[in-house]
Amino acid sequence: MKIIKTKRLILRMWQLDDLDDYYAYAKNPNVGSMAGWKPSSSKDESLTQIKSFIGNDEVWAIVLKENGKIIDHLKIYPDENRGKFSERNSAKLINYALSEDYWGKGYMTEAVKVAVKYAFDEMNIELLTAFHFPHNISSKRVLEKCGFEYEGIIEQGYKNYDGQIFDSICHSILKPDYYRL
Repeated sequence: MKIIKTKRLILRMWQLDDLDDYYAYAKNPNVGSMAGWKPSSSKDESLTQIKSFIGNDEVWAIVLKENGKIIDHLKIYPDENRGKFSERNSAKLINYALSEDYWGKGYMTEAVKVAVKYAFDEMNIELLTAFHFPHNISSKRVLEKCGFEYEGIIEQGYKNYDGQIFDSICHSILKPDYYRL
């Protein structure tokens, strides 16, 4: 996985010493509910999650340049809904989470834009897909700012960690459309 730098951020591999920063936002129920995962109930639980990120070239830690603090993570991984049907297996899915302390400051848009560029330029994929819940308007705005187009709604497409079922709103961007932006 390549280290990527933007004006305010560094996208890099995870490390064990990222635990405190990760736990600080992963335990927040507002963060998990927007992304569909269970908030961390303990540092041990967060440590298990970080260990799964370490060495995984699909998950970046997002670090503020100004102070070295981890504020979120971003993942690009195979889109099983489309990738297995593509001859080149070049469809990927992107998802992300952001610490509530940093909402509304443009950090996620900045991170997603550079990740999309990386996906098309260096991973040589043809299509990126993203999903969000109907109540996550901020994620919808990030995707729109990054050039993703609305595809549709998968009704009752996601079962949350607590058993709640939500619609999944799908957005995507094709490589040729990205280069036209």
